[in-house]
Amino acid sequence: MEHLSLIRRHFFLAAALVVLVVMVVVGGLKVFGLRSGGGQPGGPPGAMAKGPGGPGGGPGRGGFGATQVSVAVVEPRAFNDTIEVLGVAKGRQSVTLTAAATQLVERVHFRDGQQVARGAVLVELRATEQGAGVAQAQARLVQAQRAYERYRTLGEQGWASKATIDQYEAAYRAAEADLRAAQAREADRVIRAPFAGVVGLSDVAPGALVNPGAPIVTLDDISAIRVDFQVPERYLAQLRQGQTILAKVDAYPGETITGRISQLDTRVDERTRAITARAEFPNPGGRLKPGMLIRVGISRGERQSLSAPEAAVSVQGDAAFVYVIRQSGDRAVAEQRPVVTGVRQQGLVEIRDGLQPGERIVADGLNKIQPGQPIQVGGRPAGQGARTPA
Repeated sequence: MEHLSLIRRHFFLAAALVVLVVMVVVGGLKVFGLRSGGGQPGGPPGAMAKGPGGPGGGPGRGGFGATQVSVAVVEPRAFNDTIEVLGVAKGRQSVTLTAAATQLVERVHFRDGQQVARGAVLVELRATEQGAGVAQAQARLVQAQRAYERYRTLGEQGWASKATIDQYEAAYRAAEADLRAAQAREADRVIRAPFAGVVGLSDVAPGALVNPGAPIVTLDDISAIRVDFQVPERYLAQLRQGQTILAKVDAYPGETITGRISQLDTRVDERTRAITARAEFPNPGGRLKPGMLIRVGISRGERQSLSAPEAAVSVQGDAAFVYVIRQSGDRAVAEQRPVVTGVRQQGLVEIRDGLQPGERIVADGLNKIQPGQPIQVGGRPAGQGARTPA
């Protein structure tokens, strides 16, 4: 049995050695055939050089195939020079209402988000003591008035001296002042709307204790929105009261809001070297809310410049480039060209240098393009016309 197992082991080793030798011989023949024939085994010399990627045909330099792309034509268009600054929206008038004294809430006369008129009663605080003080002051006033009128009549008849009449008149005037003070203390227990507007959200309810300075509810006049923003001093000559401006908000992408500069500050900030401008924007429907971030653009004039789609411009660090479509024989190839860019507006990039009007560039898909690579538009090479059969 041991001899049989040994024979089988030697047989397998011999078979593996034969297979290895055959593989080495076949590989050597293939390499020799490629070197001697220049192409496929047994083919004519130079056959490989004329295959795809070589100088005699194929897709072209670097071994890249033709890539289908869309094309844009470089054309001039109008660009606006704008000063872009940030501001925060405010109501035309805004206030946070508070109590003037510590007291319990007696009644609440508004609903959250309600439109209220100027002078409307919003909250009543408990005023039992103040009401009693008013009644007491009224009684004292009536008594002082009667005494003054009686002594004034006696003085006219010669029965009372001038000093006595003056004394009772002073008491009467003091009683009037006491009544007004009592009425003012009572009025402090009634919180009214100082102007027409919309009340915000509030947690105040009857029975709640409010303290002086504690917020009760906000009130905003949002028929128009005010925005205060700072503009560098060097642009001061380009600002004027009543100037039309445009703005955008993140809440409504793609929308542009038109307003005007209502007022310029009388001073330039010495620390920031900027002047504060106040703009007003109409707010139909109340879509703009106080506290929103507003991106304000102030136009500095219009100019004509070459343009390219944003997707056609690739930026690497401080450099920018495009792929210009260049004709190479009967093929169109992508030539990488650096450009100097300017502002970006409405999906287009201003091209200040590097392109000429009418040149064609690759509009998108730059990540699929390599310099010098053949390209196709709509399934056929861009710029390659129909070829006449020989």
